Amino acid sequence: MSQQVITPELCAWISEQSRAGHASESILAAMLGSGWDETIARQALARTLGQAPALTAPPGATPGLPEPDLSRFTPTIDAGDRQVKVVMALRQPRVVVFGDLLSEAECDGIMSIAGKRLARSETVATGGDGSEVNAARTSDGMFFERGETELIHTIEARIAKLLRWPLDHGEGLQVLRYRPGAEYQPHYDYFDPAHVSTPNILKRGGQRVGTLVIYLNTPLAGGSTIFPDIGLDVAPVKGNAVFFSYDRPHPATQTLHGGSPVIEGEKWVATKWLRQAVFN
Repeated sequence: MSQQVITPELCAWISEQSRAGHASESILAAMLGSGWDETIARQALARTLGQAPALTAPPGATPGLPEPDLSRFTPTIDAGDRQVKVVMALRQPRVVVFGDLLSEAECDGIMSIAGKRLARSETVATGGDGSEVNAARTSDGMFFERGETELIHTIEARIAKLLRWPLDHGEGLQVLRYRPGAEYQPHYDYFDPAHVSTPNILKRGGQRVGTLVIYLNTPLAGGSTIFPDIGLDVAPVKGNAVFFSYDRPHPATQTLHGGSPVIEGEKWVATKWLRQAVFN
């Protein structure tokens, strides 16, 4: 098949179909029926209509996506108890780098508590329900219960305010430690709709719709967060964070990301995953 390109003619056709009252899902189905690659088709829809077919939301889901208030693009955003810097922002995919989300003392406090509970990190099991150790993820980790300590609750409330997403729509904060040579190969954070365990996972709050990775220390070398699809590397700086959202469980979101190998020293991160609905 020849390479498919989003042309002005294609965008004009999509606009015409939309004006005629056809929903974006119907337009997508027509494009797929005509042989269009799904990733290209969804990108064309997003470019033309400013939207893409959304996730099917569970009952009680919060509409939209987590999103910081960048309407005025001020140097800082009020996160309730702290002014957080906006270092960089991309619109498509939505990626925002924050500065000084956590203080040095808060970073040290999380590492101190988490360090006593670290174990080899796992991923969703390949062939069934549950989780398993995976060679693609060479780190040690642990989970906090949501609101487990006063420090954790303070940080979770700050994140909820910053990203304008309900606090109870977040999973418990996960802390990971990467030693020299450790990495997390590129992956997606949403749950694969085709995986056998996904239906059960989605009962606890629906799909993941956003990720916030907070850097708890600054490695001596290596350890950047990479986004291969868009050629972006985010340096791990203590107290900073990178946020990205995804409106559907599909590679078209361009949210493929990973943790590059630590070359010298250690890298500690705290990750908050955000769900469509109340996570319990």
